[in-house]
Amino acid sequence: MNTVKKEFILHNLGCSSCAAEIETTVRKLDGVSSAAVLFASKTLVIRIDEKKTVEVVERAKAIVREIEPEVTAQEKTASARSENISDKTLQNKGIRLAMSVVFFAAAVVMSAPYLYIISYLLSGGTVLLSAGRNILKGRVFDENFLVSVATLGAFAIGYFDEAAAVMLFFQVGMYLQSRATERSRRSIAALMDIRPDIANLKTGNEVTAVSPDAVKIGDVILVRPGEKIPLDGVVIEGVSMVDTSALTGESVPREVLQNSEILAGFVNENGLLSVRVTKEFGQSTVSKILDMMQNAGAKKAPTENFITTFARYYTPVVVAAALLIAVIPPLFFDRPFADWIYRALVFLVISCPCALVLSIPLGFFAGIGAASRIGVLVKGGNYLEALRDIDTMVFDKTGTLTKGVFEVTQIQPQDGFGKEELLRLAAMAGAHSNHPIAADIRKACGQEISADEVSGFEEIAGHGTKAAIGKKTILIGNAKLMNRENVDYKEPETIGTTAYVAVDGQFAGTIIISDQIKPDSVDTMRRLKEAGV
Repeated sequence: MNTVKKEFILHNLGCSSCAAEIETTVRKLDGVSSAAVLFASKTLVIRIDEKKTVEVVERAKAIVREIEPEVTAQEKTASARSENISDKTLQNKGIRLAMSVVFFAAAVVMSAPYLYIISYLLSGGTVLLSAGRNILKGRVFDENFLVSVATLGAFAIGYFDEAAAVMLFFQVGMYLQSRATERSRRSIAALMDIRPDIANLKTGNEVTAVSPDAVKIGDVILVRPGEKIPLDGVVIEGVSMVDTSALTGESVPREVLQNSEILAGFVNENGLLSVRVTKEFGQSTVSKILDMMQNAGAKKAPTENFITTFARYYTPVVVAAALLIAVIPPLFFDRPFADWIYRALVFLVISCPCALVLSIPLGFFAGIGAASRIGVLVKGGNYLEALRDIDTMVFDKTGTLTKGVFEVTQIQPQDGFGKEELLRLAAMAGAHSNHPIAADIRKACGQEISADEVSGFEEIAGHGTKAAIGKKTILIGNAKLMNRENVDYKEPETIGTTAYVAVDGQFAGTIIISDQIKPDSVDTMRRLKEAGV
């Protein structure tokens, strides 16, 4: 059958167990070949038989409303964006819980049952409503039902304080879960904010700001300094340094010039670039990365899949066991009904599946969120779980084991030049350059350089710079520049990036720019080895 893919933003979704229930229920609909709720992006993705699209879409929206009345399903478009649970909603929940705590404390001091009831209703009113609504719809066995039965039963046998306390603790746990979930989701969203919103389309002499998905392969776009590259392409004009860290993690800017390939998500640091587009927006590197991350929830770890299946059978078994505990000892062993009903209620509370069924998926989601806060994107729970089986790790050096911040570590002048003189000449020659190495040399020099001192400045793409300082001609750059200008030079026996300096065609010396090891790198290696890696 021919299938179509439909995506819906689930606004205000904050319950992971409800997300799993929506996914399972929608998947059972006739005409649905697959369904997944992506908790990180609050998205429901369905593949539907083309002939049943309208019917399934309406039914899916109804299922969302039935399971979570506060959640609305909006069909995803280019302009649709998922919204976080509002701060106001969380604030209102927090206020209700705070009031419940006050009444509970007052009840403990005054030994007043009616205060326990008020505390209970403030914290657990929504739980009772959800349990009742779900029972009417035929969905009996969930955590709301278990907590409601256990606490109402406790009231029935006179344990007012325990009933109110259980509901209060349950709701505090759910509140903290909502806050943790939103914090993780915002961290992931912030790290994924690498997709540009506009592209500067160049048509003849005119430049028009358009949406990136309106740009076709072969079109030319203009990327100004400080802008994100909106689409993959090839540089046809201009020279610049680009920050690739959002995609590659590489902290050192990369130089691009004519015919260099460039990817969407890079940030143009200094030069003006004209780029010929080679991939449409949907096929660009950044779009593929974002799609992969937004679908991370579909890549569930084996533990998550097991818990989802386990939960279907666990709750009915717990309820049946609680009934047996309440009935069998009094009927067959002449035990007091009150004692065993109390024990059955205790069993219901401690057997509530929240800790198990919610903690597993939330644990993975929180782990992905925590990783995103330190700049690491994890593609799904299955990859997170795979980390426990690692026996070998391979590290990139720059920006990982090292700081990714370069500075002048050595100055090696040749005969006739001093260290301070060589450094100042190099800083003056690169005074008008935006290259990171030139900036590092100027910083190391520490002296203000007047623009009047430098004349005839020329930046030679991929080589270095050439400048006239008084009557002297200064060159600073890589070995290719020295070869280009026929300067005899000496390669240093030192690790680091080398900047060669020549004055009036004579080799004046080298300046070594090196990275610095992070303070915790050695300790990290030691701890990994202790863990068997």
